[in-house]
Amino acid sequence: MAQMALQSNDSGAGAVLYMALELSKATWKVGFEHQGRRRIQNVPGGDVSGLRGAIEQARRRLGVPDEGEVRSCYEAGRDGFWLHRLLRDWGVENAVVDPASIEVSRRARRAKTDRVDVVSLLSKLRQYHLGERGVWKVVRVPTEAAEDARLLHRERERLKKECTGHILRIKGLLFAQGVRLEQVGGPHWVERLEGLRRYDGRALAADLQAQLARESARLALVEAQLKALEAEQARRVREAGETGGAMAMVRALCQLKGIGTVTAWVLVMEFFGWRRFKNGKEVGALAGLTGTPYASGQMQREQGISKAGNRRVRALAVEIAWLWLRYQPDSALSRWFAERFAGTGKRHKRVGVVAVARKLLVTLWRYLHTGERPAGARLKASPA
Repeated sequence: MAQMALQSNDSGAGAVLYMALELSKATWKVGFEHQGRRRIQNVPGGDVSGLRGAIEQARRRLGVPDEGEVRSCYEAGRDGFWLHRLLRDWGVENAVVDPASIEVSRRARRAKTDRVDVVSLLSKLRQYHLGERGVWKVVRVPTEAAEDARLLHRERERLKKECTGHILRIKGLLFAQGVRLEQVGGPHWVERLEGLRRYDGRALAADLQAQLARESARLALVEAQLKALEAEQARRVREAGETGGAMAMVRALCQLKGIGTVTAWVLVMEFFGWRRFKNGKEVGALAGLTGTPYASGQMQREQGISKAGNRRVRALAVEIAWLWLRYQPDSALSRWFAERFAGTGKRHKRVGVVAVARKLLVTLWRYLHTGERPAGARLKASPA
């Protein structure tokens, strides 16, 4: 009966063509629905002209007038947001959906095919536009400028991981020969490498020496690129004007003790620079630092933080929470932590730091958008 009511309401809503896309590398499965009639067809992956033709063909086959609007959706994934922008330019009202927010059957063996997923998306798309906003979570799509601004620090993050990988590989190769080093790399690393000896005092084997040299060359290249990126970040912050925008936010955060350029850059480009929050609860929720209660009948327990939202901001918030306690001991947040968790064990202090991280993000959001300095916080002698 509920399904019949939805279809009845939908038929009176006007000429609307619903479209759901299940995206993959080779094939896009596209589903259409209009007044209870469905059509599902395949389009080669990335073939936008084929998708445009499929929409026009669906209009004719399902009897949608030319002036009828098209509403579509697809799950956020590897394709990113270019398709969303293309559909918007075509006049299509599109929604990019968070895949983790879509409810699925809890049967041990449930059917899982692209066709089943498309039909499910079509049903939920219709419910969403009929006012049932709880069927899924829609992703906020960044502007092209905001998306481009995130590339610099994300590349730096990847280079840091590559650098660590090369260092561990060099240490592992040497460790197998009885050579233990605390530090790898640096300005005189090549000379040090040539002078290394095995456990018995003999020189390293020729092939091992050659492999270490190649690994060291890759390490040097990554370190050089990493320094160039960090210098570029510092230059942009230094040369930015006072007209506001993302760089002004970075400079404002850098004025607080315990927050450096790299940290401020990530917080602004990933979080504060382009997202709009209504209140502090939204800040904590988007960082995944809110609690996840489980209450059913007499059973009530806390499952920990949700870990939803931006993982980079969540990890960074916990990291700067420790730094905040160290460099801002007189702030209200640090005093709150000391009163609550002084004398407790390490586990309770780690839980408390997560709470500090959530409160700190909310405090920094207010600081950037209202100018309200965190209570008791100290500024640096000279901005970074």
